[in-house]
Amino acid sequence: MVKLFSYLKPYKVAITTIVVLLFFQALAQLYLPTLMADIVDIGIINGDTNYILRVGGLMLLVAAVGAVLTILAVYLSAQTAAGFGRDLRSQVFSRVENFALSEFDQIGTASLITRTTNDITQVQQLVLMLLRVMVSAPLMAIGGIVMAVSKDPQLSLVMVVTIPIITVGTWLTANKAVTLFKAMQTKLDRLNLVLREKLTGIRVIRAFNQIGHEQKRFDVASSDLTNTAIKVARLMAALMPAMMLVMNLTTVAILWVGGIRINLGSLQVGDLMAFIQYVMLIMFSLVMAAMIFLMIPRASASAARINEVLKTMPTIKDPVQPKRPVGLQGLVEFEDVTFSYPGAERPLLSEISFTAHPGEVTAIIGGTGSGKSTLINLIPRFYDIDSGSIRINGVDIREMSQADLRAKIGFIPQTPILFSGTINENICFGKEDATAEEVRQAAEIAQATEFITNLEAGFAAEVSQGGTNLSGGQKQRLSIARALVRRPEIYVFDDSFSALDFKTDAKLRMALKEVTAEATVIVVAQRVSTIMHADQIVVLDNGQIAGIGTHQELLKTSRVYREIVASQLSEEELA
Repeated sequence: MVKLFSYLKPYKVAITTIVVLLFFQALAQLYLPTLMADIVDIGIINGDTNYILRVGGLMLLVAAVGAVLTILAVYLSAQTAAGFGRDLRSQVFSRVENFALSEFDQIGTASLITRTTNDITQVQQLVLMLLRVMVSAPLMAIGGIVMAVSKDPQLSLVMVVTIPIITVGTWLTANKAVTLFKAMQTKLDRLNLVLREKLTGIRVIRAFNQIGHEQKRFDVASSDLTNTAIKVARLMAALMPAMMLVMNLTTVAILWVGGIRINLGSLQVGDLMAFIQYVMLIMFSLVMAAMIFLMIPRASASAARINEVLKTMPTIKDPVQPKRPVGLQGLVEFEDVTFSYPGAERPLLSEISFTAHPGEVTAIIGGTGSGKSTLINLIPRFYDIDSGSIRINGVDIREMSQADLRAKIGFIPQTPILFSGTINENICFGKEDATAEEVRQAAEIAQATEFITNLEAGFAAEVSQGGTNLSGGQKQRLSIARALVRRPEIYVFDDSFSALDFKTDAKLRMALKEVTAEATVIVVAQRVSTIMHADQIVVLDNGQIAGIGTHQELLKTSRVYREIVASQLSEEELA
C-alpha cells in the first residue's frame, strides 16, 4: 500500500494545508473544556455574569473557528482523495492498455474491471479517512491525556485500564478482518464474471432456455459474497458497541471516583466536567483510529490487487531504437514461426513459413483448431512468437514500434466489435481525421451504404454497445469499412465474410479488388468458395502447413485441402 501512496506526491501542498488546519482545529477542541471548567468554577460559583458572558463568548468564537477549520480540512481532504483516485485509476488503465493479450488472459477481464473500480475506491476511501484524522486523532488523544493528567493525576489512572482494552480489541478485530476482506474481493471478482457472462450471453441463455440455471449461478455467487460480507459486518457491529460500552463504563467510573474526590474537596465540579470531556476526546480519537484500522485490512487487500496490475509488466514492448521499413510496401514474411500459448503443453503453431506479396491475396484455410486465427493475430503482434521471425517490408516486427506496425494493418476480427456512438464514429475509429467522403466511400465498398441510408439518421444513427442493435452482417460490413477507411498496406480478414450472403459477399469482393489492388490481402476463411480464386492458399493442419499453392495446385498436391474441398463442394462445382 505504501507504493500506492507515492501517487499523493502531486498533492503535497494540499496535504500540508490539511495538516495545519487539523492541528489548529485540534488545539481549539482541546481548549474548549478548560474554558467550560472556568465558567463553572469561577463564573457560576462566584455569580460573575460578566465573566460567564466573556468566557462564553470566547468559547463560541473558538468553536466557530474550529468548525470553519474542520470544514476547510474536510473539503481539501475530499478533493485530494478524489484526485488520488483519479490518478491511480488512470495509471491502472494506462498499464492495462499496454497489456498483451496474454496478460489479459492471466488476470481476467472481470477481475481487471473490479480492480479498476471497486479496489481503487477502497484505497481512495482509506486515504480520505487518513487525511481527516491523521493529525486530529493523535493530537487530541495525546493532548487529551496531558490535559486530563494536569486536571487530576489520580483520576487519570482510570484510563490506564480502558485504553489498553480498546487498543487490543481493535487489533484483534482488524487481524481477523484481513482474511475476510481478501475473500470478499475475490468473491466480488466471481460475481462480476458471472454477471458479465449473463449479460453478454443473454441471447444464448434465452435460446437454450437456461435462464433458471444462470439465475442459480448468480444466486450462488451473490450469496457467497453476501455471507462473507455479513461475517465482516457482524465483526464490525460487535466492535463499535463494545467500544461504546467501555467508554460509558469509563464515564461511570470517573463520575464515581470524581464524586468522592469532590466530596473530599480535592477536585472542583468544573474540573470534573472538563476531565470527562477530555476522556471523551481521548476515547473518540481511539474510536476514529479503530475505524481506520478496520478500513486498512480491506484497503490493504485492494492495494495488493492494484499493485499486481501495476507490477505486471507488458511482455510485448517497443524496442529502444525502433526500425522503420524503407522501400517495400506490404510484404509479409513468416520464417520458421513457432508459437505456443502460456502454459500450453505443446506449440499451437510449428515452423510456419510463407510469404504474402503486395497486390496478391493470400488465403489461410484449415480445420477447426488448426491455428488460423492465432496465426494472423501474430501479424499485429498481439502475441510474441517463441521462435522464428515475422517480417513486414523486410523488418522483423519485434524491431518496429507497435504503433508503426499496426498503422500498416487494416485488421478485421472474426467477431466484429463495435463501440457505442454513431455509425460515422465507428468507421472513423480506423482513421480519426477521415473526411465525410472517405467514410462514405469506405461504407460503399463494404456494401454498407444501403442499410445505412435506410436508417432514419443515416451515418449519424446510434450504435449500441457491442452493436447489439445491428445484425451480424451489418456489423461485419461496418467492421470492414472501419479497416478500409485507413487505406493500409496490409489487409487482414479473419473469417470476416461468414455472416454475409453469397450475393453481398460477391459484390464486396469485386469492390475490394480495386481498393486492394496494390495492397497485401490475407484472408482467413472457412468456405472454400471464398478463397478459390486467391493467388496463394496456405493450408493449416494441427498447427503445421499442409500445403501452399493455388486452388488447382492444392487439389493435386494436398490431401488435407482435398478433404476440405470435398466436404464443401459438389463434383459439379469442382468441375
